[in-house]
Amino acid sequence: MSATEVQAPRVRGFAIFTIIFGAIGLFAAFELATEYIKKLQQPDYIPNCELSVLVTCGPNMDSPEGSLFGFSNTILGLMAFVAPIAVGVALLAGARFAAWFWWLYRAGLALGTVFVFWLFTQSVFTLGTLCPWCMVVWTVMLPLFFFTAFRPEAVGYVEASPGVKKAFAAVNSWAWVLVLVSYLFIAAVAQFQLNWLAEFSR
Repeated sequence: MSATEVQAPRVRGFAIFTIIFGAIGLFAAFELATEYIKKLQQPDYIPNCELSVLVTCGPNMDSPEGSLFGFSNTILGLMAFVAPIAVGVALLAGARFAAWFWWLYRAGLALGTVFVFWLFTQSVFTLGTLCPWCMVVWTVMLPLFFFTAFRPEAVGYVEASPGVKKAFAAVNSWAWVLVLVSYLFIAAVAQFQLNWLAEFSR
């Protein structure tokens, strides 16, 4: 059995994961975009994500933070989440990307992750809300980044020295821990600031 055949199941698993999480993120961004458009058309429209004073997306969409670059952040989501879906489909089809592509793709995921943490702080500390669809985006963005950040060198998508490959493989094996710690951090900060457990226990 060749090395390519051995690696194939691992490539398929990563590709399917990337497609699924990208599709979930795209769906959440699409829901936010459609709710935003409906609210523009009907100022008194109640978004489908408005569950309570705390759990709502209305204030987020109406705020300056919701249009950081002069247009709705939802447009960024609609564009950005196409990338992981395309990468996953290409990997399933047997594509091999150049090293520069993996660096560019990971840079995009890193920027998206930084943006997610910034949006989280603005939502919790400035707006005092938890936006359901936004939280879906946060939930998929973090694993998309952490499970991709060190993988190309770790599994041989990108050529690297044995030492670098070993180091990246070691960090990559802890990707799920980094995701879990990020989730726990977000949940703890939101609880400390907003006491969301009391809201959900009603």
